[in-house]
Amino acid sequence: MNLKKRPIFLVHGLWNNPKLFDKLIKKINEEDYEFYLPHLPHKYGKTSLRTLARDLDVQINYLVGSETEIDLVGFSMGGLISRLWLQNYDGFLRTKRFFSIGTPHFGTYTAQMIPSFLMPGIAEMKRGSNLLSHLNNDLTSLEKVECTSFFTKWDLMSFPGWQAKLPIGDSYHLPVLTHKELITNSSSLDILVKKIFLIAN
Repeated sequence: MNLKKRPIFLVHGLWNNPKLFDKLIKKINEEDYEFYLPHLPHKYGKTSLRTLARDLDVQINYLVGSETEIDLVGFSMGGLISRLWLQNYDGFLRTKRFFSIGTPHFGTYTAQMIPSFLMPGIAEMKRGSNLLSHLNNDLTSLEKVECTSFFTKWDLMSFPGWQAKLPIGDSYHLPVLTHKELITNSSSLDILVKKIFLIAN
């Protein structure tokens, strides 16, 4: 399927909503691509990532059916939700490319003191959590997808920032200082556009 015809799902992270991707989409000709921006209410981290991955599965199947090949872009926690869908819901069988942006694939120290009973969605992003160990101990399914990671070593949300990347696929350090700038800074967006949409700026 042609890149411009393959649906692209953009998955937001914690304390975000689909409007997060507005600046990225404005960088290209939106009419050339088929975008889907599912809203996954996380209740400030009270909703488990496993629940959000199930909700993502429901939305993808509802919006494009159960067999359509897609591309997947996840920002921050949205990258982990996307990974759960890819690895636990056989999403890898229908995903051509997966892009994660500032995603704490090995956990973040920022979540380390959050109790599971209070905010399980955040607690699941702790370093060494059961969920992350489950995802990282077997990458067989993920290896069937073209994976690309974007990160900044200065990230204090996905901390340490230099580990906010997958152990497989290409990875790119973006020239920004903060987590949010990964998806809002013009220089960062130019790189994302070039890599995700194959458009040279």
